[in-house]
Amino acid sequence: MPDGPTDPGLNGRALRLAYYGETVVHDADIALRGGRVTALLGPNGSGKSTLLRSLARLHKAEAGGVEFTDGTDAAALSPKDFARRVSLLAQSRPVPGGIRVVDVVGYGRHPHRGRWRQGDDEGPAKIQRAMEICGVAEMAEKGVEALSGGERQRVWFASCLAQDTAVLLLDEPTNHLDLRYQVEILDLVRDLADEHGTAVGIVLHDLDQAAAVADHVVLLHDGRVKAAGTPSEVLTAENLTAAYGIDIRVDADPATGLLRARPIGRHSRRLVRGC
Repeated sequence: MPDGPTDPGLNGRALRLAYYGETVVHDADIALRGGRVTALLGPNGSGKSTLLRSLARLHKAEAGGVEFTDGTDAAALSPKDFARRVSLLAQSRPVPGGIRVVDVVGYGRHPHRGRWRQGDDEGPAKIQRAMEICGVAEMAEKGVEALSGGERQRVWFASCLAQDTAVLLLDEPTNHLDLRYQVEILDLVRDLADEHGTAVGIVLHDLDQAAAVADHVVLLHDGRVKAAGTPSEVLTAENLTAAYGIDIRVDADPATGLLRARPIGRHSRRLVRGC
């Protein structure tokens, strides 16, 4: 999933993004590649979600553009053709009343259907598989309004999987999830890249999650790309301290060997003396 990607990647070139005439992202470059997880990091207001939304064509650029790696201009595609290539899990989603879980997951099949919901022979199997992967198959007949916030998040994630695209954009997908499902969602993201060649762009707040799941990291600060590269290149104490405005120490987790970021507050310094 996806079984036959049409385009393995997406590029944002010199993107300048604004709200009400005020620039919030300055000339940002970002490259999503098939089989790679790219994490967008930065403090609140740094522009990471706006940058992701621009890749999804939900925020029009003042300058620059978005294109697929085969050279196709994303802006030239119809909404349906674009949705066959790119799916987005946004931060906030509506809570439709009286709609079953299976129907919400089925929304992801819209770009593959013709008029009157016809012409999508693979749809039922894709929907069922997406629900099983996200652990919501047993609630297929439940109304979405009766679910918890974490359950709804998994339902919408399943909808993105059912869309079956080669590029997947995720805006803080672990929000509202308990630890088990945070880990399972991030494992699924890794599987999509490793086993299916999906190009994943993911906005995260948790630096340790980014270190665990990402191949490539883009760190934003004040609307500018401060650093981009592998986690070890970007997630340094110097870069993170400058971006977040707080002393952050970085070391290797003794259990996993992965990078671990530790913000140092006034009352935490005594716990890290000697580090």
